[in-house]
Amino acid sequence: MSEKILLIEDDEKLTQLLSMYLTRHGFEVAVGHRGDEALSLLSDANPDLLILDLMLPGMDGLSVCREVRGVFEGKILILTASDDDMDQVAALEMGADDFVCKPLQPRVLLARIRMLLRRQLGVSHDAGFGQTEALQTQDDHQLQLGGLSLNQLTQVCHLDEQRVSLTPGEFDLLWLLASHRDEALSREILVKTTRGIDYDGVDRTIDNKIAILRKKLGDDSALPSRIITVRGKGYMFVSNQWD
Repeated sequence: MSEKILLIEDDEKLTQLLSMYLTRHGFEVAVGHRGDEALSLLSDANPDLLILDLMLPGMDGLSVCREVRGVFEGKILILTASDDDMDQVAALEMGADDFVCKPLQPRVLLARIRMLLRRQLGVSHDAGFGQTEALQTQDDHQLQLGGLSLNQLTQVCHLDEQRVSLTPGEFDLLWLLASHRDEALSREILVKTTRGIDYDGVDRTIDNKIAILRKKLGDDSALPSRIITVRGKGYMFVSNQWD
């Protein structure tokens, strides 16, 4: 059965293009163009995921997010043309699960949608986790490991009480590793889970992000101890190295 997406976006041309793109990738898509119609659209469509533009006529996306969060248990993805990180933080605090900045890159949007829907299911079998534990549930958005603190809702990272600036992609990777601490995760799993695509064997995006995370988190790039490379298996978040 196709997963359902409700897309509320005031740009009708963009709505049409996104609807066609997502439909081609196997989703059932319902659309709307006004924020004040969100509740009735949700009731009619009963989607698994709601995509909201931040600037909507009738009611802005933040207000819609706050209003529907009490009645809608699915994931909410915000589309925003704003580069103000306060808007993005506000969206997360209003109950949004993620955001994607305009101009949209369809593959990035698709990857974020798939990632959110996997979290919705609360399992990661499609990514090949085998016997590992499921990803964190919607009610468990906080991780504290020694001096490292991660808040999934606000995507804020603190290390030794100092905020560490991370991109959404870096945060997602760190969250995934920390959620499966002391367990080697392969590049296939990391790429599939954080980007929604299959690992092609040559993509070095994950390796580059690991290098950046090590640098930002005070790990020794020559001899890392916090996020280590496990030869032939992947990367491992070491839980006892954060005190």
